[in-house]
Amino acid sequence: MVTPRQAAPQVGGEEQQARDTVIAGWTVYAPPGTDWRTTDQVRIRDQLCEITGEPGDWGQSVFTGTSGPVQFAADRVTG
Repeated sequence: MVTPRQAAPQVGGEEQQARDTVIAGWTVYAPPGTDWRTTDQVRIRDQLCEITGEPGDWGQSVFTGTSGPVQFAADRVTG
């Protein structure tokens, strides 16, 4: 699952341009057990993205025993 990650621009700043939010990248919830690293790139909605920060494994639920997703942030590659 992929969800947009937003950043609020500075009020009156150059980035605002009559917008409330600016898409800064995505938060990705990958299947349990997948191995993602900060050096990896991933294609999301036809855009090449770099994994930023350390991917986090949600581990196993203490209530159900099922494994949770691996979560990471992905930002667009520019330049």
